[in-house]
Amino acid sequence: MTRIDATFARLRREGRKAFVTYIMAGDPDAATATDIVRGLPGAGVDIIELGLPFTDPMADGPTIQAAGQRALEGGMTLEGTLDTVRALRSEDDTTPVVLMGYYNPIYSRGVDRFLAEAAEAGVDGLIIVDLPPEEDAELCIPAQKAGLNFIRLATPTTDDARLPTVLQNTSGFVYYVSITGITGAGAASAQQVAPQVARIKSATDLPVIVGFGIKTPEASQDIAAVADGCVVGSAIVERIARGDSVSNVLAYVKSLADGAHAA
Repeated sequence: MTRIDATFARLRREGRKAFVTYIMAGDPDAATATDIVRGLPGAGVDIIELGLPFTDPMADGPTIQAAGQRALEGGMTLEGTLDTVRALRSEDDTTPVVLMGYYNPIYSRGVDRFLAEAAEAGVDGLIIVDLPPEEDAELCIPAQKAGLNFIRLATPTTDDARLPTVLQNTSGFVYYVSITGITGAGAASAQQVAPQVARIKSATDLPVIVGFGIKTPEASQDIAAVADGCVVGSAIVERIARGDSVSNVLAYVKSLADGAHAA
């Protein structure tokens, strides 16, 4: 059982929904990003998604693109991202960490080397948005053999014919993208999300977590109420970009977590 599996088991026992956050490693600088990551569990975060900075983030909107650029300009690397995970693990051995990004940096490092280093650092799962199920032999299957969950995205355009392929080797949870388009665009609607979540859950026993377009505690609660939890990313990254202090960022995160946990 991975930390992700254990977390969802605990939340089910407690009758609570999961609150997941995304921030970019190294944004606005390595030290600040690490301080934020270390503070997320205390702010009520159940699972941390940590972005891998990449020069061509095709699925991301301007907010996360800019975060990745700031991180890269500040010298953040894949090794530095793993160091951020190691810093968390030095004081927290229970909160799951999922690396989210693109395949190129992993391919460049070498899949076997990357997986060994990620496992050693304390990474629990991967979301690699540009590797479709048809390429599972590249990373998905090796990752699961190395003890890491491989989490897949489902979208409003993932129809019933495609869904079984998406779910085939997915583990940990399913990340449902509530709106079409790039990160940071639009707003999620619980009324629209609920039937899609039900459709996915009818095809899998995995938890379904909903992300994209969640910016307020009220939205966090509404979306978590119709799923197994919710993800907030761009709204947090926006506050980092405008120079909010670590304590202010974490206070905002706590308000979102409180919303999700009230669902």
